Amino acid sequence: MSGNSKFVYVTYIRTTPEKLWEAFTTPDLNRLYWFGAAQDSDFKKGSPWRIVFQDGRVADSGEVVESDPPRKLVLSWRNEFMPEMKAEGYSRATFTLEPSGNVVKFTVVHEIERQDSKFIGAVSNGWPHILSGLKSLLETGAPLEAAES
Repeated sequence: MSGNSKFVYVTYIRTTPEKLWEAFTTPDLNRLYWFGAAQDSDFKKGSPWRIVFQDGRVADSGEVVESDPPRKLVLSWRNEFMPEMKAEGYSRATFTLEPSGNVVKFTVVHEIERQDSKFIGAVSNGWPHILSGLKSLLETGAPLEAAES
């Protein structure tokens, strides 16, 4: 994508690709580190995907563009609850899981074909917190306290 806004985050998590995939794609586990929200999808190519708040409102939606468990997931992604961000249209989120010894390199690339995207600005603040909670959950069995609820 040229003329785009892009956020890249890499973390290393002491786990297996299978356990990371499960924690990232299972709603009950999502709620533990994603501020109570959860992803809703079967994560098969072409399937609908969304994030649902605890009260049932849809936060974000899109489609599974690519799915290669437990190695790679690509989603089209649009914010649904903030009009100015929804107006930006669909972004693309790519998640790659690469085993390296007893850890998994987890890379998130979230981008949109738009310069100075408010949406990418927002996710660049959210992803580090969410992924830190995911890492904590997998490595200690408990999410970060601030990420619970």
